[in-house]
Amino acid sequence: MSKKHSTDSGIIIQSHYDKPADTLSDAGQFPFTRGIHESMYRDRLWTMRQYAGFSTAEESNKRYKYLLANGVMGLSVAFDLPTQIGYDSDHELAEGEVGKVGVAIDSIEDMEILFDGINLEEISTSMTINASGYILLALYIALAKKQGADIKKISGTIQNDILKEYAARGTYIYPPKASMKIITDIFEYCSKEVPKWNTISISGYHIREAGSTAVQELAFTLANGKAYVEAAQKKGLDINVFGKRLSFFFNAHNNFFEEIAKFRAARSMWAKMMKQLGATDEKAMQLRFHTQTGGSTLTAQQPKNNITRVTLQALAAVLGGTQSLHTNGYDEALSLPTEEAARIALRTQQIIGFESGVSSAVDPLGGSYFIEALTKELEDKAFELIDKIDQMGGAVSAIEKGFMQEEIARSSYAYQKAVENKEQIIVGVNDFIIDEPKYEGVFKIDDSIRKIQSDKLQKLRANRNQAAVDSSIKKIQQAAQADENIMPHVIEAVEHKATLGEIANALREIYGEFNG
Repeated sequence: MSKKHSTDSGIIIQSHYDKPADTLSDAGQFPFTRGIHESMYRDRLWTMRQYAGFSTAEESNKRYKYLLANGVMGLSVAFDLPTQIGYDSDHELAEGEVGKVGVAIDSIEDMEILFDGINLEEISTSMTINASGYILLALYIALAKKQGADIKKISGTIQNDILKEYAARGTYIYPPKASMKIITDIFEYCSKEVPKWNTISISGYHIREAGSTAVQELAFTLANGKAYVEAAQKKGLDINVFGKRLSFFFNAHNNFFEEIAKFRAARSMWAKMMKQLGATDEKAMQLRFHTQTGGSTLTAQQPKNNITRVTLQALAAVLGGTQSLHTNGYDEALSLPTEEAARIALRTQQIIGFESGVSSAVDPLGGSYFIEALTKELEDKAFELIDKIDQMGGAVSAIEKGFMQEEIARSSYAYQKAVENKEQIIVGVNDFIIDEPKYEGVFKIDDSIRKIQSDKLQKLRANRNQAAVDSSIKKIQQAAQADENIMPHVIEAVEHKATLGEIANALREIYGEFNG
């Protein structure tokens, strides 16, 4: 009897596949399974991003300039944990975390240093920030205005996806309903004032990193997306307008064909869901997405093996039709990436884009019996999960009931058990092991960063107009209490040099904190 084969989601793989019954629509046509653009990469490659941010704004600025000089087409900013959860660097809870997993940003002055010498009207910037995303967006807009940019021309994305924080990651501040209100405020403000800005990047990435399967990543991400759309519609926003500014953020793991099929299924599913929710403009039905290669797939053992993993994952994302891509450094299981690792990660994308030939054909694997069958099976199974979530009252209710969290935990446990039993082989970890010396190339962040940031904050507070700060903070609180849009007041506050922590705390006083 032959051995059974299956994908990471447990979908059984047949030895042979027959021609699918359904006829494929072309790329650029509903439901966009084959891609959202008719010519895909033939005319323009995906945006090659590298995720970077560490230490102080000065150090991160140096890395951004290095990446731009090496051919990066868009920046992707990582923020440290205190910034992500709304604490200034001198807050007692920030100790030991300042500048560690991203850059520390406390004020407009840090933002000016972070983008020194970088024209915000000419570069697309993605910011991985959620609970405090409204503050970082305000800082970015304030800086663009200070540079003399037309804010109607600036482009980029804030992640701004708080639902996946409750389900999988944990960097939330406010309760779910208050967070949803802030998010729809951002939708409303940007649709009028910053029309090229992608106001949310609905993230499956962290859901997958927490241990979900590809099916769960699809279902939970799109269910969260549906919740954001419905919240915006309740606020009276036009789905055909804000729908065009929604973007998604997916993970790329090692199961090559399943990942390609997942991206194709995601486009088809979202188009059908948006149509059902009332969208009539096809551009509002199109799922645009960024991909990052799988951080949790990287191994500290034999770290250079990760170059091969990242290459396979990046190729899957490209064959699946991603709009932008970030490739991880081979050393990221050990530390933040060194310059060498970041360069190799970028070169991996460039080799795929310029040397492999895969960008010459639109959806090169479209029509493959195997890929089409897998795409359909992933879509069917993900819709089954979304139906369960709908029966619970939607994504917010499913999260409040712990459904998504429990499903992810169950999958994570099953995967770890398979690794320990050697049912799932991880090269260099549970098989093909070698004796290897301690890796010496680790990139370390000095704990003195906190003092540097604290000294900056002390000077900032001593030299600003405190009355203007207090007045702008009060306006934010009044707008929150009156259920008005807070964004114009947050922008005013950062322009007066209010700090990230002060603004986050102002809304903590109104909304409280979520303790999960």
